[in-house]
Amino acid sequence: MTHEGSTTPAVPGAVVRSPSGLWSGRAREVGLRLGGLAIAILVVIVIFTFLSKPNTFFTVVNALGVTRGMSTIAIVALGLTLVIVVGEIDLSFGYMYGLASTLIAVSWIVWGWPLLFAIPLAFAGAALVGAVNGFLVAVARIPSFIVTLGTGSLIYGSTLLISNTATLNPQYPPPGKTVPQNEVDWFFGLSNQDLPLGFPMQGIWMIAVALIVGFVLSRSLFGFRLKAIGGNPLAAELARLPIRKYKFAAFITCSLLAALAAMLDFAFIGSTQPNAGLSLLFPVFAAVIIGGASLAGGRGTAIGTVSGALLLAIISNGLALLAAGAYLSQFVLGSVTIAAVVLDRFTQGLRR
Repeated sequence: MTHEGSTTPAVPGAVVRSPSGLWSGRAREVGLRLGGLAIAILVVIVIFTFLSKPNTFFTVVNALGVTRGMSTIAIVALGLTLVIVVGEIDLSFGYMYGLASTLIAVSWIVWGWPLLFAIPLAFAGAALVGAVNGFLVAVARIPSFIVTLGTGSLIYGSTLLISNTATLNPQYPPPGKTVPQNEVDWFFGLSNQDLPLGFPMQGIWMIAVALIVGFVLSRSLFGFRLKAIGGNPLAAELARLPIRKYKFAAFITCSLLAALAAMLDFAFIGSTQPNAGLSLLFPVFAAVIIGGASLAGGRGTAIGTVSGALLLAIISNGLALLAAGAYLSQFVLGSVTIAAVVLDRFTQGLRR
């Protein structure tokens, strides 16, 4: 038996790892995963540079397009990363994306609310959805897969009801409705500012969100406890960590970031429709898993998730330039995701 502060193993022959050794091992593993991901990105860039027509893929204009294209996936995936780190799964973020843009559009364009009231309504709805998910998972103890699958269906039904299945554009409001042009200009400016070198405004939003989530996960007590809860729920319960609060926070943040991405895309495209966001499920999950997060919980980084989104965006962009067809794109993205999961299982086996 050991006394407090003793380094003698409680069980003969057992090996006790110091916290510094444990964390250095995890840091080394994260470094290897990110290094491998960086190499994969460079290899893919080289391949598409040679396969595509001259002056089409490896250009500044195309790189800026890839940045804008990955921003939505990255922002939503950063929210999902928090949920997966805490050991849960959220399948409702794509539906939340559609509901958020619909709430903004309907309350602003159809109901005639001022834009500065319509946007908070969307984020309040996102917070409510996240709180419901958190309650059913953390308090009612229903598996998160079932909870978010069910709430996703409810959200989509609500979106269809609120929007009346219509596509909405503030520049072409329904008959009898008017939208102030100054509000339209301000809203579109959220994603369409003229930045130096043509850098997309959504890329700035993505970087800001990534920095915040990265700080939370790697430099805050919140992030440390989030990983502790996801990595070993029993130990976290014995240590009396506020597990329910952290799961609530993860689900709410995931929904809020889905709403943020929806608002930015609505502002960039200029219109929205009820089924917006339904195609996000696979690429967002793929970005998180490719980025090194573990479905078992306890592991995940912001830079890994953003890198995963970048790899997916480069592959999609390169295949589009090659006119490879949608089927080949799905084959490649599916193969990359499966390979990432296999690598995760392999590295888990090495740690045992």
